Amino acid sequence: MNPQLAPRVSGSLVLREGTRGQRWYGKWRVNGRQHKKLIGPAWNERSRPPQGFYTRKMAEAVLHGWMTDARRGIIEDPLVGTRMTLQAACEAWLAYVEHDKGRAPTTVGDYRRTCRNHFWPAFGATTPVDKISKRDVERFRARLLEESGMTRASAHKAMVLLRGCIKYAKRQGWIRSNPCEDVERITVKKSGDFQVLSVEEVHAVIRAAETEQDAAIFAVAAFAGLRMGELRALRWRDVDFANQTLHVRGNFTHSQLRTPKSGKVRAVPLIDLAAARLDALRRRELFTQPGDLVFCTPLGSYVHDGDLRRRFYAALRVAGLGHKRYEDKPITFHDLRHTFGTLAVKAWDLATVQGYMGHSDISTTMGYVHHVPKTQHADQLGRLVSLGAESELAALMTVSRAESRKLEGESSHSPNRDC
Repeated sequence: MNPQLAPRVSGSLVLREGTRGQRWYGKWRVNGRQHKKLIGPAWNERSRPPQGFYTRKMAEAVLHGWMTDARRGIIEDPLVGTRMTLQAACEAWLAYVEHDKGRAPTTVGDYRRTCRNHFWPAFGATTPVDKISKRDVERFRARLLEESGMTRASAHKAMVLLRGCIKYAKRQGWIRSNPCEDVERITVKKSGDFQVLSVEEVHAVIRAAETEQDAAIFAVAAFAGLRMGELRALRWRDVDFANQTLHVRGNFTHSQLRTPKSGKVRAVPLIDLAAARLDALRRRELFTQPGDLVFCTPLGSYVHDGDLRRRFYAALRVAGLGHKRYEDKPITFHDLRHTFGTLAVKAWDLATVQGYMGHSDISTTMGYVHHVPKTQHADQLGRLVSLGAESELAALMTVSRAESRKLEGESSHSPNRDC
């Protein structure tokens, strides 16, 4: 290769902290165009790294190989073209959303299933990403809407993820234009409706619980609004009986302990009904120290979410509410949190409820507004309407009296037709 035509290549090794530990990334530039690629999980111990892990020296060797290929022209400049396959682009995008965007492993796993079950079969996993056309995306959109068993919401979600992946590919320079940009979006109208229990029904479910612990779980879920993972992560140090407060510091889902869904810890009021259930639970023989889990297995470990759901549905049946599992919108364990939301908006302003429920967006909290009783507003509007009606009636009466006097006057001046 003519040295004057050889691409200008420079690069560096980057160590990033992610949800699954530290990972090495290679960053290099080809003629000023930046590339970034995951090398693999980092190994910082002195012992021999397990298979799939990389020491700094090993990671530097991988990066050096990529940069050497780039200098030889084996890896083409993105402005000229690329052989990046759709599967490789998806994997790079998944690594980006997990480590750069900080998405939860459960979310990344859901994204990966969408790639595997929808993107790769539709377009071809080995298809170069720059060969995907607008027409291909339009056909994919049509196929999603026609596919039996797929809801419009699921189709919408798949298209959103495809747009995100292709947009990332363009940002990396693997494609010149985004074929998704001019494809019509799939819209979804949310009804904003969900299942809730009345206070009396919550008490019935609590009484029907298999164990004292289940009763406390149902009470805290419905009267404090904790999510399933937040209930599983709750520890006794998070329960402040004196100040009637629960501190929500963790969220245990898919065998991983993380911060709450919003990414922020929060504190919620602990009402007497829930506090009484927790106080009774605190009197058990084992696992009552500050660092122990409030809701745990007989061995003190995290309770299984599937077991919680099963026991909740069993309590519904015993309480005579089993029919709620077979309605058009079947009730779920998460609807205990919705029950708290519908109660909360009746007691506090929306900003306060947003904080207590850990919503990152006020629009989510707005979903509970239609459960607020409209009695006061109806009375206020009724009074205005009544005042308007009284004014209208008074005006009509005035016109009527004026017309009556006019008619009387005309009658007195008219000649007597009988004469």
